[in-house]
Formats: sequence, C-alpha cells, structure tokens
Amino acid sequence: MTVITCTEDLRLLHKRRVPRMFYDYAESGSWTESTLRRNATAFTDVQLRQRVAVDISERSVRASMLGENWRMPVGIAPTGLAGMQHADGEILAARAAEKFGVPFTLSTMSICSIEDVAAHTSKPFWFQLYVMKDREFIRSLIERAKRAHCSALVLTLDLQILGQRHRDLKNGMSAPPKLTFMNLLNMATKPRWCLGMLGTRRRGFGNIIGHAKGVGDMSSLASWSAEQLDPTLNWDDVAWVKETWGGPLILKGIMDPLDAKFALDSGADALIVSNHGGRQLDGAPASLDVLPAVMDVVGDEIEVWLDGGIRSGQDVFKAMALGAKGTFIGKAFLNALGALGEPGVTLCLELIERELDLTMAFCGQTDIIEVDSSVIWQQ
Repeated sequence: MTVITCTEDLRLLHKRRVPRMFYDYAESGSWTESTLRRNATAFTDVQLRQRVAVDISERSVRASMLGENWRMPVGIAPTGLAGMQHADGEILAARAAEKFGVPFTLSTMSICSIEDVAAHTSKPFWFQLYVMKDREFIRSLIERAKRAHCSALVLTLDLQILGQRHRDLKNGMSAPPKLTFMNLLNMATKPRWCLGMLGTRRRGFGNIIGHAKGVGDMSSLASWSAEQLDPTLNWDDVAWVKETWGGPLILKGIMDPLDAKFALDSGADALIVSNHGGRQLDGAPASLDVLPAVMDVVGDEIEVWLDGGIRSGQDVFKAMALGAKGTFIGKAFLNALGALGEPGVTLCLELIERELDLTMAFCGQTDIIEVDSSVIWQQ
C-alpha cells in the first residue's frame, strides 16, 4: 500500500486512476506551459529564515477570509470538470471542505450543478461566475446561486477568450469523453473510474445543460460554449454583476497592479492574484511574482488572495509572507479527488495544514496571521 506523505504522491495516484484526457486537463497549461512551470518554481526561489530557541509550543494556522474564521487560509479554487476526475466530484470536494473548515468554490463549468452541491452540503459555499454573451443566462445563474444560499460570488475576469492547451486538443478532451477507440482503450485501464461514472447521472455540465437557451444536451453545448465567451467584458460589466448579485464579490484573475487598482475602485470585497493556473497567457509571470506589486498598490484596502502553483503548506506560508491574506488550491485538490475521492481531498487539506504548521514553527512563528516578509531570507 502506498504511503502518502505529500500532494505529489496524490498526483501520481491520480495519474494512474483517471483517464488521460481528464488527468491532462487538470495538469496542463497553455502553449509551452512556461507559466505553469513558473507558478511552481517561483515558490522554490523564495527561501526562508530558520529561527531557533523561540517558544513555539502554542501555534495557530487559523485565519479570516471575507470576515469568516477558517481552519487555515486555504480555499478550494473553482475548477471546471471536477466531476470528471471522480464521479460526483464537486459534491465530494464541497463536503470535504465543509467538514474540514475551509471555503469551497463551485465553478460555472462544474459537472454537478449549483443545486446538486447545495443539496449535499449544509453550509454556504461560494460560486464562481464567467460572464458570457447571454446576459439573461448569467442573470439566471446569479439568481440560482442566491437561491442556493451561496455566500460569495467569484467573478473570473481572465477568460474573455480561451487559451490554447495543446494536451486538450491532442486528447480530444470532452465531457463526457467521446467513445473513440483510443479513449475506450485508455478507460479500460481505469476500472475504478469507470465504475464510478456508471453509477452517477452527472456526466455533463450541470449548470448549463437544460438552463442555457438552446442547450438541451451535450451535442449543442460545444457550439454554445465556443460562441459564448465574451471578449467585450469590461469594468462596466463588473459593476453590473456587483449590482445584480448584491453580496460579497471576489474578482479573480488580477495579474497587473493597474488592474488591481481598478478592482479596488470597483468596490469588490477581495481580489485573487491568479494567472488561471498558467492556462491562459503563456509567458506571463507566476502569480507569486506579481503579488508584491499588487500589494504595493492596494495595501490593506482590499483582501488580496493568491492561487497558482500552491502544492504544499510551505507554499501557503510563503504566499502569506509576501502579503496574501488567503490562498487557493486547484491542481492539488484535483489530484487528491482523482486519486481517492472525498477522503483524498480531506487528506490533501490535512497534509497542507501540517506542512504549514511545521514551516511556521521552524521559522519561529506562532500565528499565521502575523507572518510577514521578515521570515524570508534576504541575501
């Protein structure tokens, strides 16, 4: 039996258990994947100051995000097709997050619908929104999120057009997968995944099919999706979403100090420094590289969070040291979900929490909310 000691172990198990097209979807970036790789190496480049002879007997990694106290400053990021990594994946991940005590964000492009997740959880979760050309559909999505008692809306700003991911094109990625000879051959080696998918009715995009105009089944979804991404999205649309939603609003996809200033001026409650996991603009800096410049512009006037490249609790610690008030995991939790389902997501969160606590202790710190740049080794 494999002893799982880190999220890398979960990634390797994920790769063995899930069809290649969905594993690659979770792990891939756009074009040469240089930004994807930089997201990880940026954390490696940050070195820490080890301190000794400090009383570290009492430690806390609890932190507040959007005024709510969480077990640690780590949320589950919105990721499309989580329900293709494991049957009913979004439901399982939401339940794991709720039990553990961290935020869960459901993607517009989820397999399980808003209503599915709400029916299987007892506490409010967050909903992520893409603004598409069909504004009435977007309005209806916002209303559905309200009815499901979602407690925050995460508006993703960096998908006005779709970045090219070579692996997805080569794999013919679709949900559910096309039953080609090569796909069937690959799925035959993943019996656990196949049995799970046979046992669920949730295999399409639950928030869209049967809800968007003209999308009654999977055959009509592809053309609708290609037409609906809206390159005209601008800050007036952000204002419209804020007014329509009326609750806490988080803006995701901020990678420039000027956009951070616009986000602050929009009246949003938080922003997420994010390059979409390296899946949009290849050749962009890592999220962590951009974080200090964003902090210089907005300071403490708005909550600043970060995603992109976080695979460990030490990564979380470094992001907090550079000014983030919270972080999000995407690929790490998808690895865990694909590997072991709900227990895998719980295990992933436990691993990150322990790594965060140990790193904090070795650096002579006792409270994560007091960590700052003084813990970083400056040569």
